[in-house]
Amino acid sequence: MQINHCVVLASRPQGVPTEGNFRVEQRPIPELQRGQILCRNRFISLDAGFRNWMDEDAGDEVLPAMPLGEPVMGLSLCEVLETKNPEYEVGDKLMARFAWQEYSIGKPGDFIAKLPNDLAFPYSYYLGVLGDTGMSAYFALTEIAAPKEGETVLISAAGGAVGSIAGQIAKIYGARAVGITSSPEKCDFLVNELGYDAAVNRKAPEGQAEAIKAVCPDGVDIFLDNVGGETLQAAITNMNHRGRIAMIGAVTHYTSKGPPTAPNNLFELVSKEITAQGLMTHFRHDEYDAVRQQLETWLSEDKLKSFEHKLNGIENVGVAFCQMFDGKNFGKTVVDL
Repeated sequence: MQINHCVVLASRPQGVPTEGNFRVEQRPIPELQRGQILCRNRFISLDAGFRNWMDEDAGDEVLPAMPLGEPVMGLSLCEVLETKNPEYEVGDKLMARFAWQEYSIGKPGDFIAKLPNDLAFPYSYYLGVLGDTGMSAYFALTEIAAPKEGETVLISAAGGAVGSIAGQIAKIYGARAVGITSSPEKCDFLVNELGYDAAVNRKAPEGQAEAIKAVCPDGVDIFLDNVGGETLQAAITNMNHRGRIAMIGAVTHYTSKGPPTAPNNLFELVSKEITAQGLMTHFRHDEYDAVRQQLETWLSEDKLKSFEHKLNGIENVGVAFCQMFDGKNFGKTVVDL
């Protein structure tokens, strides 16, 4: 029987995850049943949002809480090795919500998106700029908070997977892009590599609200939030009347050990008539192909750049996940299996 190497949830993270929360195990691959497909995972996507479902009783309509001792759920790029489902053929390339393991069995009802057989860009791009993260940035800036030329778009976690793409898309649409990140080095990266107009260090001694005000003297029209907490509070303080907020993630709240203390200025959403809307990209599954084509066009025209933080081997999947919360990554974090 063929052996599968899996990364299981060894213990529940208390706040920020550590490598000790994960363990690599060997497990047999079960025999394929009717309607199922056997896939070889080629790349694992590391996405901070999955930290949310590692807590006990964290289940919701998107995912159940991850059980201890079982493979950690995530996103992967994979190829079909064997099929007992007429919708799939051997060799099909897929992006799927599969666990952190070398082989996965897909079944009806799983989140699976087919990719073109002939990929125009590196395989890993279809988890990043051409995958859920790139599409999150696209939907946020086209469907939820489309910028007008000259408006100021503020983006938190601006050097991460979504933020690194969102700033570039904002510039394509003629907006002024300002990024919030965690160090002077990342601020330089945003401006010099990604083309942001300005950058804010969220650890600035004067506080985030004042640091944002200094580079956004005319206020903020659109805020793309990947962080929540004090960063969201500081952004709201600087929002203009009838500004728009696209809420994509909340890293601060995934890792909080107690009830959040911020934002504590939500009445400003009322007094400024601010619109705030959440975004979960997978609900727009039927638009993936068209959006991917647009993102591919921008890549071909050198209007978009893709940056990756890449590790190798199943043993480094948990390591890569933890590095995201340590702020060690630029762009999309993936592991090549």
